[in-house]
Amino acid sequence: MANKNDNQGKMTVEEAGRKGGEATSESHDKEFYQEIGRKGGEATSENHDKEFYQEIGRKGGETTSENHDKEFYQEIGSKGGEATSESHDKEFYQEIGEKGGKARAEQRDDD
Repeated sequence: MANKNDNQGKMTVEEAGRKGGEATSESHDKEFYQEIGRKGGEATSENHDKEFYQEIGRKGGETTSENHDKEFYQEIGSKGGEATSESHDKEFYQEIGEKGGKARAEQRDDD
């Protein structure tokens, strides 16, 4: 393999990282990655506050909106609606409809 920096036959950090990642993916299964992801999520939540998550959410939302168009949002909205309808019953929709109606009525009273 040709070396970008011609390090006299030595691997670059990028190449070493890629090889290590490939070796890890070959020797571990899905459950391994789920477990380290869970542990990482727990550690992150212990070290960061609400504002941290709000900030990364804002940045992610901005980036997503810059990279996707109206059709993208329509498609994910449709998929989300289908998934929700498969996992919730009529009573769920009645409850959220009632809550939304009450909130809207309160909003009109404040105007």
